[in-house]
Amino acid sequence: MKSVFSIFHKGLRKTAVSFSRKLGSCFSDTSEWSEETFEALEEALIGSDFGLSATMNIVDNIRDDYTSGKFKTRENIISVTKNEVKKLLEKDSRELNLNRKELTVIMLVGVNGSGKTTTAGKLAYLLNNEGKKVMLAACDTFRAAAVDQLKLWGDKINSYVVSARHGADPSSVAFDAVKSAMSRNFDFLIIDTAGRQHNKKGLMDELAKMNRSIKKVYPNAPQEVWLVVDGSVGANALIQAKEFSKISGVNGLVFTKLDGTGKGGMVVAIKNECSLPAFFLGLGEQPEDLQPFDVDMFTGALFEEL
Repeated sequence: MKSVFSIFHKGLRKTAVSFSRKLGSCFSDTSEWSEETFEALEEALIGSDFGLSATMNIVDNIRDDYTSGKFKTRENIISVTKNEVKKLLEKDSRELNLNRKELTVIMLVGVNGSGKTTTAGKLAYLLNNEGKKVMLAACDTFRAAAVDQLKLWGDKINSYVVSARHGADPSSVAFDAVKSAMSRNFDFLIIDTAGRQHNKKGLMDELAKMNRSIKKVYPNAPQEVWLVVDGSVGANALIQAKEFSKISGVNGLVFTKLDGTGKGGMVVAIKNECSLPAFFLGLGEQPEDLQPFDVDMFTGALFEEL
């Protein structure tokens, strides 16, 4: 079985290599830092998809510490940069909203192609391995392929899947799934929703309707509404995340497809600007490659090449 570190190392390899090339050039052949050096650092972080807000936060703190004489060497500044990134990633962290005596409902939302269905299956796999009873709800009723894909996951990991005919009302499927999961004493219900663009009001209203349907049978649910973000999108993902968090009651983040991109810095940008906890990272194709978000593991892999 792969170690957790090896999963993070391999999954973030492209991001780490890209990041080290951009950041390393700022530190080479520099005995004393000037304002031009800090501007180069800003460019490197923004070019690594850290976003403007996170970048300015990091650089301003480093500039203050450097000016006050807290560090001077290249090794010091790499360590300080790493610590500044860690501080941003640790903000707004929290435990899962688990209902330990009753059902916990997790709803996955996001744009088309972000990896919601695969995330639902992998998350069910992880929870099953912890001895939890997990039900899946196929509420992406507009795509027959999504329902079939979730059923395949259900067969693979021995989890029950609630589904309906193609084109059925997603809110009715969610209602039936919650009712069934409660009556059968499941620990978790994971709801896979249809992909939608953040600027499509009708589709966003449908999410609100689904939430209302769930609350009719279980007022405390969904305890978790997670935005699934495609890590390969880069800066555009920040716009999506900000809009979804305003409209759909999102209270957590899952980042997918990070193994196939050098744009993993957007995790820092989105965490910083949306003030939301990150719960899982998709670092590969295998079920175990969906890993709980770990700040030390993430920053360790990100700075590994420096």
